[in-house]
Amino acid sequence: MNFKTLLKSNYKSTAYFCNLKTNRRLLHSFQISRNVPTLFSKNSSVRLHSNKSTNNPYTFSYVSKENESALVNSVIKTTIHFSITDKVGALDEVLSAIKALHVSLCRIESRPSRTKGSYDFFIDFETTEHSKVVDTLSVMSKLVKDIKIVSSGEKDTDDDLHSVPWFPRKIQDLDSFAEKVLSYGADLDADHPGFTDAVYRKRRADITEKAKVYKHGNPLPHVEYTPAEIKTWGIVFNELVELFKTHACREHQYVFPLLVQNCGYREDNIPQLEDVSRFLKDCTGWTIRPVMGLLSSRDFLNGLAFRVFHSTQYIRHHSRPLYTPEPDVCHELLGHVPLYADPDFADFSHEIGIASLGATDEDIEKLATIYWFTVEFGLCKEGNNIKAFGAGLLSSFGELEYALSDKPIKKPFDPAVTALQKFPITEYQPIYFVAQSFKEMKEQVIDYASELKRPFTVRYNGLTQSIEVLDTKEKLMRYANG
Repeated sequence: MNFKTLLKSNYKSTAYFCNLKTNRRLLHSFQISRNVPTLFSKNSSVRLHSNKSTNNPYTFSYVSKENESALVNSVIKTTIHFSITDKVGALDEVLSAIKALHVSLCRIESRPSRTKGSYDFFIDFETTEHSKVVDTLSVMSKLVKDIKIVSSGEKDTDDDLHSVPWFPRKIQDLDSFAEKVLSYGADLDADHPGFTDAVYRKRRADITEKAKVYKHGNPLPHVEYTPAEIKTWGIVFNELVELFKTHACREHQYVFPLLVQNCGYREDNIPQLEDVSRFLKDCTGWTIRPVMGLLSSRDFLNGLAFRVFHSTQYIRHHSRPLYTPEPDVCHELLGHVPLYADPDFADFSHEIGIASLGATDEDIEKLATIYWFTVEFGLCKEGNNIKAFGAGLLSSFGELEYALSDKPIKKPFDPAVTALQKFPITEYQPIYFVAQSFKEMKEQVIDYASELKRPFTVRYNGLTQSIEVLDTKEKLMRYANG
């Protein structure tokens, strides 16, 4: 079960979760040459270790005509690991066998093996039939050594494959989320203030198109905001800045002047994501990437594991500057960004992301709820006072004041309790959770995540910006020993 989370950040902040059936569009926009049957054969003259460029030459995608229509529907994405003896034509044999099974190869990644004379491979492939996953494993087991499924499918299964949902292993894998949004920024509901404004709708479509084509490593899209957009931003900016002085946590208040100084935060200027991302990178190693609209909870949380925050760039409609029915650039930059420059908060968010990798749908729902009551609507202790740190509160005029009043119930933050807390979808929250500190909150989430149903643990390698799966005693010991 995936959940769509939509924050209505306004003077009466509301939110809703709606249950969606999985419908992944994982047909890649690129298709490989017509020579897939002869790939890495006589013409390639490469041995399995000949990956000398930073762009892995073994990376490709092949989608057959007969599979194309099926792949648009329910796709099972599987990652497998295996070893091959280093000899000419060995990979050819494996690829030919996979092609004969009519599964779609998405990526091949090679690595030197610890076993002399062998090379390790990770292969991602897609199919719409679970039986094809089993058949692929059966055929390949006769051709390779030490074959193992790393992840497979959309949900946990209890079969012998011990499969878990697919998750990104490299930061470049987040590019695959670009067109998997649950709701596009250009698509407006009938009750949206800009629904009947054709100019506004086209403007949003132009901005979201920049996010659609963005790839990791490219400069973040630059948006030339119009005078009307800047005026809308200015109204929101001035209203919130006054409230920050009395309602925001000390970490938010400490960072905000730095954003003014380094990123152009001011009434008459909407900061560019490139400047903000560079600032966060210097502070905590986090970066921002643009997004077309709302991601599924799983995809959004997976992005946090790479210390990446997905941010919109469009702004609310000018007719109601103090209201928005979805996250916009005001919510992202004024509510979320400041705390991602705080090391303890940044580490807390990262742990939620790490916990989401390969998590069951049930656990994703719980982690999303924890995120909701912390990153979006969290409160924290400061001496004898309570302050706000959740972005949903810090970008909402009415609920920010309400949350710090005596009206709602306030409970101590406990992940096991928070994860199960239900909440209303069209009104202020009746219950908020209060954290003692971001550092303690992080340790609590680490302990909570250790109890999740996952047959391995993972580690983020900040140097390579990749996820290492720690599924053997040897890997765990190597990690423990630094």
